[in-house]
Amino acid sequence: MIDLLNVAADADSAYEDFSVWGYGDVLVRAWQRQSAIVRLARNVELGVRFDLDGLEVGLAWWYAPSAQIERYRAAVADAGSGPRLAAILRKLEREGFEISGDLLKRPLRGYPVDHPRAELLRHKSVIATRPLGCEEWIHTSAAADQVLAAFYQLRPLARWLVKNVSQARP
Repeated sequence: MIDLLNVAADADSAYEDFSVWGYGDVLVRAWQRQSAIVRLARNVELGVRFDLDGLEVGLAWWYAPSAQIERYRAAVADAGSGPRLAAILRKLEREGFEISGDLLKRPLRGYPVDHPRAELLRHKSVIATRPLGCEEWIHTSAAADQVLAAFYQLRPLARWLVKNVSQARP
């Protein structure tokens, strides 16, 4: 995992801040599950998970403070940035990413129930994930290529989140 992330960091300096953890519940099974994040900004992280099912990649904006959630909702409601986010998420879904996150149970107060992005306004976090599988390439340098390709697909969402929601790292 560390070698894979070092290759990613060499490919793009935005990927240099990474952490690896989660080596299973018991030390004997440490090889069965590894996770890593690449911090892009506060609460915006690319993720890589390796387990017996193979590799999975994703991007998450989560555990956000209320100020970030307010900025997110204002950007979603905005006539310029809101439709852009909706288009980014639709494209990621077409590319095989699952879009999820913590949602409010009801429509958000202060916004019309029929708002064109009412579903997105309910989000308190946004997560996009896609399994890459466990093909023969997983044991070769091609694994890094697969991860970097997925990171590239997630780049528009990452940029939107960093610009509109998060404050960039110092």
